Amino acid sequence: MENRPDILIQGCLKKDRKSQRSLYEAYKVPMFMLCLRYFNNRAEAEDVLQEGFIKIFRDLKQYDPQKGALRTWMNRVFLNTIFEHLRKKKDFIIHSDLNEYDNNSVFGEEEILADLSTREIIEMVQQLPTGYRTVFNLYVIEGFSHKEIASTMGISESSSKSQLHKAKASLKRQLRVIDPDSGKTYGRKKVI
Repeated sequence: MENRPDILIQGCLKKDRKSQRSLYEAYKVPMFMLCLRYFNNRAEAEDVLQEGFIKIFRDLKQYDPQKGALRTWMNRVFLNTIFEHLRKKKDFIIHSDLNEYDNNSVFGEEEILADLSTREIIEMVQQLPTGYRTVFNLYVIEGFSHKEIASTMGISESSSKSQLHKAKASLKRQLRVIDPDSGKTYGRKKVI
């Protein structure tokens, strides 16, 4: 069977198992990576992956190719599934505000990031508290504005800014290694 999205969609709408399997196989890795960015354990990300695909197959009739790519629509379905899961856990409630925040680049240390693999970056982001991780992913990876994040998460814009600032500070701490002999700060790579 050909893996063109329009053919897969038609098959899935007819409840054809081969089409559903092909669609799942074609998109499971990027959707799982999306889930992993929001959850710090693999089992939880796998649960949300399954839940997301159930919704994809259930709601596929709502997808309109004139409004955008299938992957974009699927990302939205998965983000909604992720938010529902986080709300059920009540794990991303954010209480603090910060009026001042660093509006520079994500880390301010792009040369250090260039030395990291995608897996290392994901592992670092997964170690963040849920609120920090969620705002960081929405702002940096998904490209949401603080206004959109506030609306999506039910928080204030200043809370969104605060969580992003704290996430960036935490990630910067994870990136740094201090040489005990000289006291100089270096990137994660060990100094020889």
